[in-house]
Amino acid sequence: MNLIELSESFAPQMTSIAAKAHSHPMSEASIRSCFGDLYSSFGVFDSDKLCGFAILHQIFEDATLMDICVDPSYQGRGFGKALLNAVIAIAKDRGAEVLLLEVRQSGGTARALYETLGFETTGVRKGYYKTEAGSEDAILMQLSL
Repeated sequence: MNLIELSESFAPQMTSIAAKAHSHPMSEASIRSCFGDLYSSFGVFDSDKLCGFAILHQIFEDATLMDICVDPSYQGRGFGKALLNAVIAIAKDRGAEVLLLEVRQSGGTARALYETLGFETTGVRKGYYKTEAGSEDAILMQLSL
């Protein structure tokens, strides 16, 4: 497993992974908009295959995990935890004091990972995420760095 910072040229592969991993994924245009001065994208690779990615947005001391996902065929192998640990370390190195994220209320596995790494629930955004049946809440979480 290798972790590297990604360039915008990986956007099509990131879009493909997001489409497999999320019920309502970011579009390629949205992913492409996450490259620039305030963003960093990281990928986890198995040999030369991109298996997952994370997008970090940081303004001064506030960092936000915009997206993190792992191709379903690679889930359960520690790729997500490796990505999240890398994002935490990079945010700290860049002077962040807090790392924020939102997760679907139904995302129990993701929430368990976040809690294992010290994230705490700070609030709820009612009806934030689209679902096939309408919407579901977003759970707001943060990690003090």
